[in-house]
Amino acid sequence: MAVSRSGPQSSRINRSADDDDAARESLEFLLASSQLRVNSFNSATAFLASLPPSPSGCIITDVRMPEVSGIDLLKRLVEREIKIPVIVITGDGDVPLAVEAMKLGAMDFFEKPFDGDAVVTAVRKALSGWLRDVDREAARVAVQERIAELSPRERDVLAGLMNGYPNKTIAYDLGISPRTVEIYRANLMTKMNAGSLSELVRLVMVAGMPINPPASPADASTRSR
Repeated sequence: MAVSRSGPQSSRINRSADDDDAARESLEFLLASSQLRVNSFNSATAFLASLPPSPSGCIITDVRMPEVSGIDLLKRLVEREIKIPVIVITGDGDVPLAVEAMKLGAMDFFEKPFDGDAVVTAVRKALSGWLRDVDREAARVAVQERIAELSPRERDVLAGLMNGYPNKTIAYDLGISPRTVEIYRANLMTKMNAGSLSELVRLVMVAGMPINPPASPADASTRSR
């Protein structure tokens, strides 16, 4: 198994596995020649033993290995809820296993002998996609933390805004004055680091906060009187 990283300062990591020393060393050389740092393991067991709780990068694994096969490795990653791109290397006649690997979440597979350039391209694609996923997850967590810092009343006002209600309607529902709603609204906009209502809505959507359908204009008009 090998781990590779693109560039000396990059956080992009790629992991690959093969119990065949010659094949593993060849793959390691291929990745290293493409400016990808590599750490290798001669078995899935050794790799899993060294795997941190929140690994990063891309795994490359042979589908056929002793003790823990490539399929078993994918299953264990699923069991541990580890979301990391996996590329599978298969031998002649192993297409059914490759299909099974894809069903378990592998992003791609290559039959031996494989095109080195194609493998490197797939690795870079996997790393790029993984980094985007990491960025999205980091953004989601950051917004959730901001929401957690809101006071109960600020959350009430936020819920009203997400429902599309004007300040008067929110004030009516909460039994407070429109001016007080404006103050809470200004506070939560500051805490959420949102410069506009549209930006606030986008942030809350990133956080995955449930958004109830807005009331009809007629309902909102009646409630705001």
